[in-house]
Amino acid sequence: MSVFEELSKTTCFGGRQLTLSHDSTSTGTPMRLSVFLPPAAENGPVPCVFWLSGLTCTEENFTVKAGAQRMASELGLMVVAPDTSPRGEGVANDEAYDLGQGAGFYVDATQSPWAPHFKMYSYVTEELPALIREAFPVREGGFGVMGHSMGGHGALTVALRNPDLFKSVSAFSPIVAPTQVPWGQKAFTAYLGEDREAWKAHDACELVRAHGFATQILVDQGDADGFLEEQLQTSRLVDACKEAGQSAKIRMQPGYDHSYFFIATFIDDHLRHHARILG
Repeated sequence: MSVFEELSKTTCFGGRQLTLSHDSTSTGTPMRLSVFLPPAAENGPVPCVFWLSGLTCTEENFTVKAGAQRMASELGLMVVAPDTSPRGEGVANDEAYDLGQGAGFYVDATQSPWAPHFKMYSYVTEELPALIREAFPVREGGFGVMGHSMGGHGALTVALRNPDLFKSVSAFSPIVAPTQVPWGQKAFTAYLGEDREAWKAHDACELVRAHGFATQILVDQGDADGFLEEQLQTSRLVDACKEAGQSAKIRMQPGYDHSYFFIATFIDDHLRHHARILG
């Protein structure tokens, strides 16, 4: 684990919950992440699932609020939760919560002032998987990826674009069509420029229609989510999956909102989904 600096370690459900830091070559900044190692990792390689968090979040939100460790321990799953963006002195930022630090949108920025550091797509699809494989006992055959809101967008798009790397995917309250909604349009204009054709490479609905995904997509969305109508628009993904013949379980959960209470309620289902596919 030489590339990582261990910031904290605690025992949890028989496994180890770590908070780590390293100097990223993708972002040119220090990056933090959490890693849960189940007890099974003491005896050999285990499947690994990435969690991608949403706007304003760090590696800590999922780690302390989702309650994923108990089921991950039972299933023998490693869970890796990186931060949502580069941070620090000299890293571009914006006063708004939905742009800049804490809002990397899992793309590689091409526009100033974001391009030097905002390379979250490369970070989660190239650098981080390689480092995790080097440092931990990860089973061969690929990773799983899941996420929430902006991170749900990230999980769907990185999986759909990298099927050889990510073998399973799920999302909570994802931004399914960022090219069509204010959050995505604002971020993509800033990070990627005005060419809307280029945006389609980071739009889950466009990617499902283009080539789909080999395994079933799982999505949970609360019908009391205040962002559903304007920003999330889950029905667009339902339509895209039907048009493409994509296997998908997209569940509208009555009474649930956008919070981690919602995530904690259904996280066991998502972990079982990944464990089933990853073996």
